[in-house]
Amino acid sequence: MNLRGVLSNWELFAGSPEAVPRLRELILQLAVQGKLVPQDPKDEPASELLKKIKAEKERLVKEGNIKRDKPLAEIEEEEKPFELPEGWEWKRLGELCAYIQRGKGPDYVDRSEHRVVSQKCVRWRGLDLTPARFVTAESVAKLEEIRFLKAGDLLWNSTGTGTIGRACVVSGEQGKHRLSADSHVTVVRPVFVDSWFVWRWIQSPYVQDEIEGSASGTTNQIELNTSTVINHLIPLPPLAEQSRIVTRVQELMQLCDALEAKVTLEAQQHQTLLRTLLATLTQSASSEDLAQNWQRVSEHFPLLLDRPEAIDALEQTILQLAVRGLLVPQNPMDEPASQLLKKIRTEKDKLILEGKIKRDKPLSPIAEDEQPFELPKGWEWASVGSVGVTQTGGTPASSRAEYFDGNIPFIGPGQIAPNGSMLPAAKFVSQLGSLESSVAEVDNILMVCIGGSIGKCAKAAYVTAFNQQINSIHPVLLSSEYLLCAMSSVDFVNLVISASTGSATPIINKGKWDLLPIPLPPLPEQHRIVTRVTELRQLCAALRSRLAQSSQLQAQLAQALVSQAV
Repeated sequence: MNLRGVLSNWELFAGSPEAVPRLRELILQLAVQGKLVPQDPKDEPASELLKKIKAEKERLVKEGNIKRDKPLAEIEEEEKPFELPEGWEWKRLGELCAYIQRGKGPDYVDRSEHRVVSQKCVRWRGLDLTPARFVTAESVAKLEEIRFLKAGDLLWNSTGTGTIGRACVVSGEQGKHRLSADSHVTVVRPVFVDSWFVWRWIQSPYVQDEIEGSASGTTNQIELNTSTVINHLIPLPPLAEQSRIVTRVQELMQLCDALEAKVTLEAQQHQTLLRTLLATLTQSASSEDLAQNWQRVSEHFPLLLDRPEAIDALEQTILQLAVRGLLVPQNPMDEPASQLLKKIRTEKDKLILEGKIKRDKPLSPIAEDEQPFELPKGWEWASVGSVGVTQTGGTPASSRAEYFDGNIPFIGPGQIAPNGSMLPAAKFVSQLGSLESSVAEVDNILMVCIGGSIGKCAKAAYVTAFNQQINSIHPVLLSSEYLLCAMSSVDFVNLVISASTGSATPIINKGKWDLLPIPLPPLPEQHRIVTRVTELRQLCAALRSRLAQSSQLQAQLAQALVSQAV
């Protein structure tokens, strides 16, 4: 199967997130193997081009413009990644270039007329001078003429995880500005070779997949040595074919851009449609109204729930319906939540008298203007602090060895998973250390109350101490599973974020957290809600599993089609 075959079967695997990136890789693989455009027997072969390159480099040496190359090792058969078409040649990059050298580290200043190119400037889309720093005139004056960038130079990032291997070509306009590179960028100056073809070779998976292995360095800063670049193998087509390849690759990459834009637009439209339809569920006036709306929306589930984020949105909608009293019908025979609140207060007073908990401050009822939405009959708005015993965590002093290496788990936000589960503890404290922290019992609710994961919560799966970035609540006479549902809902998380302070690092203290409103149903209804939520979440889990299998099949199909095309 050729590239046309892959494109004709595009719809079979376009849903895979790796589809367009894999297509880009395929285009580059075919290009550098000589399979993207037909060979023309009239083209002057690469062997003749090599003679011209050698003659030109010899002329530059005689004129004193460049130094004579050191002899490079012959290319062994086992070094060649693939077989080349007739008229092509495998060569080392140093043989095709007049100059390959890392830049120099200059003296920087806040402002001057001179700038230096760093690895931040080297982007796949081209040379971006926005992050270029200014350097002293004295630094520039010390540079040999050969170090100033020329139009057609390749810039190849040679250091830094995430940036190493990235390359670009200096444009004609940029070549007029007497720019130089710093020591993190290698300048590659081809002779009679299309720089854009070399750039596409560097961009290909053959090169990028081997960059990390080719890089050297004993510190965290890995490097692509100049000698490695000079000895780097490159397939050399006839010059005319280089030009045809570059043109065709550019056309196909523009097609990939269009496909990517189409996928992005479809995702945005899908998100808008999903948000609109799920909103009709949460805006239902009653459970009967919800049943009708659910019937309408569920008819479109195969279209709506075709990606993981859509299932996440559905699961969050289920929680919203649950805490708004729309997921299960109310039973007028249930004892109302107002009575449950009285019992909770009585139980807390009893625990205070027994010395099991500290006396808490009386909390005012939730005012009408503080109530986020209207509740069904029999429900009540209650503050967090009024339905349980709350506490903030703490971290024992690391200087006190006796606080650690005990048998009590100690957790931070990292042990609270996004899906509401608890991960195993990475640290343990002693009994003495736990007194410097706070300890949550099994089924207590733990919530992150600072930072980017603020609002993330879980039900404690084991007795654990926890740090100051977490608040906990020990529910009194109510379902901990229901409380987890209520605190996991987007309605409550939004309240947490709104009540937090700090823009860069949001934080909500225990005092404010205690005052946040929780929708409280009668106790029997809490259990019915938890049962229904569990059933629906299991369905969501099944949908995720089926979707993952489908995505895996799409990815395998994409891989198979691409493999056949190469």
